[in-house]
Amino acid sequence: MQPLLVLEDLHVAVAGRPVLQGINLEIKPGETHVLFGPNGSGKTTLLGTVMGFARYQVTAGRIWFQGEDITHLPVNQRASRGIGLAFQRPPSLRGVYLRDLVQRLQRDGADLEVMAAELKLKEFLDREVNYGFSGGELKRSELLQLLAQNPSLVLLDEPESGVDVENMALIGKAVGYLLEKELAPWDRRSLREMRRGRTKGGLVITHTGYILNYIEADVGHVLFGGKLCCSGNPRELFNCIQKVGYTECIRCTNLNGGCFCV
Repeated sequence: MQPLLVLEDLHVAVAGRPVLQGINLEIKPGETHVLFGPNGSGKTTLLGTVMGFARYQVTAGRIWFQGEDITHLPVNQRASRGIGLAFQRPPSLRGVYLRDLVQRLQRDGADLEVMAAELKLKEFLDREVNYGFSGGELKRSELLQLLAQNPSLVLLDEPESGVDVENMALIGKAVGYLLEKELAPWDRRSLREMRRGRTKGGLVITHTGYILNYIEADVGHVLFGGKLCCSGNPRELFNCIQKVGYTECIRCTNLNGGCFCV
């Protein structure tokens, strides 16, 4: 099966400063990958580069999505091809109402009211996007927009950041719907059909690891100093990070065998 996303020797600079150095990564349809790493290691840069934000300058390498070279495509064309991103700190949009934005994003005719109710956002639909929202409300708003877009590749930048326990359960469920780990109430397929036809992929940044309690991740990676220094079982990697910290992860050079300290 053709890979969903391929990053090929990707080098990226921000304002002329090198950040990512030779990233090689492949996500197959149906796979969810989790990205760990300390602050400043390049995690958000990696997601922003895949999404196509102009501030991230690809200086070498290629980005392939569903077999197409998208390295130099603008954001809107990547979104229309099926890439979606939830920000860690989404902006507020004054004068733009959540209902109108979500209706513009909808791709498959799913019932907006049902989706909003599932995320406890019905009373927010007629408010300006993200304006005055709490941390949990911001995350749920972002996920509602993604659910409406229904992308093939889901990019999540720290979905658990700034979220309390009650909101975390809602966010975990929404992420499960996005990644076809759970059958959404508005999905017309049966559970069996969903599982057999699972094609969506995900790349999720996490610091706390809480999201691993809500989604079934397939592969974990540690990004350190702009390089992928370790890959393997996500829970084993996270346990290793909790034991010895990120500085030891740079010593792990076996990209297929998991973390050296497990």
